[in-house]
Amino acid sequence: MIGFGDKRYNSLNYFLRNKFGGKIFKISLDAGFSCPNRDGTISSGGCVFCSARGSGDFAGDRKFSISDQFEDRKEMMKNKWKEGKYIAYFQAYTNTYAPIEELREKYNQALIEDGVIGLAIATRPDCLSEEVLDLLSEINKNTYLWVELGLQTIHEKTEKIINRGYSLEVFEKALNELRKRNIDVVTHVIFGLPEEKKEDMLETVRYLSHQDIQGIKFHLLHLMKDTPMVKLYEEGRLKFLEQEEYIDIICEAIAMLPEDIVIHRLTGDSPRSLLIGPQWSLKKWEILNSIDKNLQERNLYQGLYYNTKNH
Repeated sequence: MIGFGDKRYNSLNYFLRNKFGGKIFKISLDAGFSCPNRDGTISSGGCVFCSARGSGDFAGDRKFSISDQFEDRKEMMKNKWKEGKYIAYFQAYTNTYAPIEELREKYNQALIEDGVIGLAIATRPDCLSEEVLDLLSEINKNTYLWVELGLQTIHEKTEKIINRGYSLEVFEKALNELRKRNIDVVTHVIFGLPEEKKEDMLETVRYLSHQDIQGIKFHLLHLMKDTPMVKLYEEGRLKFLEQEEYIDIICEAIAMLPEDIVIHRLTGDSPRSLLIGPQWSLKKWEILNSIDKNLQERNLYQGLYYNTKNH
């Protein structure tokens, strides 16, 4: 087993401390962008699980400038950690979906903030034009950068249910274009999507374990108020995972990944006021501690199954 500090997986904290020699925080921003899956270009409904804030419920307030959002979030971080550097995280909605000069301006506004050592940009794989890719390549040559792509699942049936709005081939093309430019890619996966079984979820992880990605985010599906997914829940097409089920799937998924993929997240967040279920997801530290315990008890660690079952 390869060691990852005090964890059995290659955590983002472990990776960033080794890369930069200290604590690194993400500062979540809302740059005021929209999404083609909401504005009618693809659809007006959006992905069925996505909140009114475009999955940026913990980001800054778009009514304020990038600089003001950054300072506000930075002060909150200082309550936990007195020292550290920052990655400016463009989180809410689709952060390459705007005119190129607007993108350049807002990215640069974040990069000039004191203590910022890089950018993280969350987007859709169908929103990476040549000029956007050229801009990202330019940024990547001058600072640390990763781009997040929300795949969620490889299964076409589920993709239709969640109204994702693009095919697996579109994801693969975007991944290839980013990697041709040596840009790190972090992929989002959701466990507990409607009508998916454990093997469906692990099949998505198995697929990603053989792709040229540098990071992965695992999310537990949250049902939030005022999202299109509420209708699926009311129709009986959505069943919440139990805490034990989720931990079991996560631990097997960790073991399936190669050791060099950085695990950015093991569970998701939802504002308490918006959450319909599962309610156990609010106990974030209990979940993370249970994952560590389960990995230990089963002697699982990142790379274990990748080096055996997958080859």
